[in-house]
Amino acid sequence: MRVNQEKEIQIYQNYINGEWVSSTTGELYESTNPARTSEVLGRFPKSSVEDVRYAIAKAKEAFPAWANTPAPVRGEVIFKLINLLEEQKEELAVIITKEVGKSIREARGEVTKTIQAMKQFSGEATRLAGETLPSYNEGIFAYTVREPLGVVGVIAPYNFPLGIGVWKIAPAIIAGNTVVFKPASTTSLISVKIVELFEQAGVPAGVVNMVMGSGSVIGKEFGENKELKAVSFTGSTEVGVALGKAVRQHGGKMQAEMGGKNPAIILEDADLDLAIDSVVTSGFYDNGQRCTGTSRLFVPKSIYREVIDRLVAKAESLIIQDGMNEDTNNGPVIDENQLNTYLHYVQMAIDEGATLETGGKRLTDGDLKDGYFVAPTVFSGMRPDMTIAKEEIFGPVIGVFEVEGYEEALAMANDIDFGLSSTIYTKDLEKAFHFVRNIESGVTHVNLPSTYFENHYPFGGKKESSIGPREQGSTALDFWTDVKTVYMKP
Repeated sequence: MRVNQEKEIQIYQNYINGEWVSSTTGELYESTNPARTSEVLGRFPKSSVEDVRYAIAKAKEAFPAWANTPAPVRGEVIFKLINLLEEQKEELAVIITKEVGKSIREARGEVTKTIQAMKQFSGEATRLAGETLPSYNEGIFAYTVREPLGVVGVIAPYNFPLGIGVWKIAPAIIAGNTVVFKPASTTSLISVKIVELFEQAGVPAGVVNMVMGSGSVIGKEFGENKELKAVSFTGSTEVGVALGKAVRQHGGKMQAEMGGKNPAIILEDADLDLAIDSVVTSGFYDNGQRCTGTSRLFVPKSIYREVIDRLVAKAESLIIQDGMNEDTNNGPVIDENQLNTYLHYVQMAIDEGATLETGGKRLTDGDLKDGYFVAPTVFSGMRPDMTIAKEEIFGPVIGVFEVEGYEEALAMANDIDFGLSSTIYTKDLEKAFHFVRNIESGVTHVNLPSTYFENHYPFGGKKESSIGPREQGSTALDFWTDVKTVYMKP
């Protein structure tokens, strides 16, 4: 993995067929600490199309033996992975904080969620069940079995690089597939750790492979290469839709978890302390860099000003600093591009007539000057036609809408191209159940943050937020398998 050092900066390689190998390009890119941009965490290969094709070829060679390994034996890898994650929990959390920028508290939470997911996935190896149904005809025995697809591709995002990377790869290999993994370039170091963990857990050579580099190069090949039978992607809607078209054009399967513009409704009877704390958690923590984060808040006139004032007070009380400090609420956003995206949408909101209640700026005082730190931001005076009411920012920005009541709030919440997560705060069970039935989102909540999830439940969205079967939970293996129907007559 580590081939040399230059000024104490490690150089890392791709992982193909059980070996750490250099890219054919010989070119490298850097991953830096967004809290201190001068701190380079490592240098990584800018892979070529040839590198991707080599990884796919080796994964194809490894597929028959892995597919024919009994599923419970494949599942033993995940049992071992659980112990490794437990043993290395703090090391993994530190890497996540340094590379992503999130607080050490949130990073530890990501590792914990990953462990929980593996506990659920590990049992799926013994539940690769088919059906046995009666035939219309005497003497015919019919049943179904689930079979692996072949070589599959996994593309993980930067916001939960350990969690999403692992909980895509794990069900893919439990099902008997072999994997080519493409991590986000900004989180390459933690992705190296992911591969090391699978290697330590006993995954045979060629079963899990990793190529690092540009999405425009690797992603394009993932979309066009017919040897990849499926691709699972988490990222932007624009990229996911384009990739999905390419994959499905040659008959491949596509799974994509994409954008969100998630609504929260606070009604007059809500516990306001609970509601505000939950909105802060889901809209501001992790700098809003969660696909399920709350970014649109709908509030009746009677409590509109009180909610804004409370939200502003909470936003201004958050501790923004290097995530390695134990009392940090938010560290920096991931990189300069995300910083500029945040600033762009803030200015656009102001230009379109929204009222900036707090935030809306880069933070540069003291130790913050060397990082991509931003202020949690609240806008009031929101209208549905505003750009920030329709487009995902992936930053700590919440727009508050004044509504006449529940019916208007629900209609406005649904008037969007996305449909990932949602939540309502109320003590009225009738309205709560009406909301659950009528909100157009794949995940919904009552009196909980829109980011709340548990790994043993399926996860996914509606509209432009998702493509293909759900991830996680009881449906985790659906995407990664084909069903074969068998008819037998003795």
